[in-house]
Amino acid sequence: MKTQKILFKNATIISMDKTVGDYQTGDVLIEDGLIRQVADVIDSEDAKIIDATGKILMPGLTDAHRHGWQGTLRRLMPNVNNLMSYVGDIHFGIATFYRPQDIYLGNLLTALSAIDGGITTIIDASHNTRSYEHANAAIDALEETGIRALYAPGFPLGGEWEKESWPSGLERLKTGRLSAHSLINLGVFTHMGVDGWENARDLELPMVTEFLGKDLSALLPDLKARNMLGPDNIFNHCTGLTAEAWKIMSDTGVKVTLDPRSDAQYGLEEGIFPYQQAIDHGIKPGIGTDLETSYGGDMFTEMSVAFALQRASAQNRRYRGDENPPLPVSSRAILEAATVNGAEIAGFGKVSGSITPGKSADLILINTDSLNLFPANNAIGTIVHAADRGNVDLVMVAGRILKSDGKMVGFDLLKIKQQVNESLTYLFNKSGYKANIFEEEFPGITL
Repeated sequence: MKTQKILFKNATIISMDKTVGDYQTGDVLIEDGLIRQVADVIDSEDAKIIDATGKILMPGLTDAHRHGWQGTLRRLMPNVNNLMSYVGDIHFGIATFYRPQDIYLGNLLTALSAIDGGITTIIDASHNTRSYEHANAAIDALEETGIRALYAPGFPLGGEWEKESWPSGLERLKTGRLSAHSLINLGVFTHMGVDGWENARDLELPMVTEFLGKDLSALLPDLKARNMLGPDNIFNHCTGLTAEAWKIMSDTGVKVTLDPRSDAQYGLEEGIFPYQQAIDHGIKPGIGTDLETSYGGDMFTEMSVAFALQRASAQNRRYRGDENPPLPVSSRAILEAATVNGAEIAGFGKVSGSITPGKSADLILINTDSLNLFPANNAIGTIVHAADRGNVDLVMVAGRILKSDGKMVGFDLLKIKQQVNESLTYLFNKSGYKANIFEEEFPGITL
């Protein structure tokens, strides 16, 4: 069988690997979906050449917390500031009528738009898995797009669902369809607690848990004493946790994902994502967009918001007389959270997250000749503070090109839009939800 080779030439390389380093101008050789060589100049007569002059080559982004099934529910509640308003309208309303095809379309739209925005890996916390068929529909969508994912199904908060498929369905997925999948790993999602941890551990699956507040913090000492915490735990949000909880999480190797916009939008505890608490305890957090019911799913925006919030918090403490305020975060540290840290949390740390020889070719090219980026006087700053999905010229996962010359490859977007509109018509009619594109009320606010 003929070896497939791709050679990126003359790129500005952000490797996110300290042993490889960065290159103002360099080449990267891809062979059979793997990164084979990174150097100033590489010659390969039988490789397909991609001219990356004027472009930044970097690892794909990892969205470490995304509820993919909600991809069709974008901006239904842009002004909501109350978690329970969201839960009432979505989880106890629209979600209860989801069919497998609705899950499929939500995941399809989420994954395609993620790829379009330079995200090559997601942790898909699928907390509306009403049946084994719903789970398979979600996986169908992930497979079709070619994205890398930790798929973590979880039973819904409200409505009817097939309880007999839980946890037996997880075992069927692990030993069957996902037993040797090259791009999709299986996990388990749990709702703000420890339900299902025993089942997950029996199947040796990572657990993705919404975790916040003092009440959940109070559970950790006992869980630690029972050896119930470890690196297979992934805690989302982590707002409002006690200092003791952070220490226990650090001591036991619990992984943490943070949500800069979500925590503020939905008023989760203090409302400021706890990046500082994580790094103060030696934890390397990932960054997630969470969901799109209120805002967009763009990781470039998430990075810039994360940077600004940490800087604002640190400066506020300094201004108020704190004699030991946090150091200002660096752009590179935020980019690490969105690449290598996220890949490690998702269980792909040895596979992706950096441009390292031997790793999978999960890469993106950023066109710095675009008007909003030129001149790119600082590559890291360009990515964290200025780039957007329109600057993503190429996206590659495991050597497969999914976006090229700024356009998605191989998908009938008009057909997908028609199917999404049909799905929404069904869901809104069944749930009685009244969408208003000019709604300006503020759900959850009492004046």
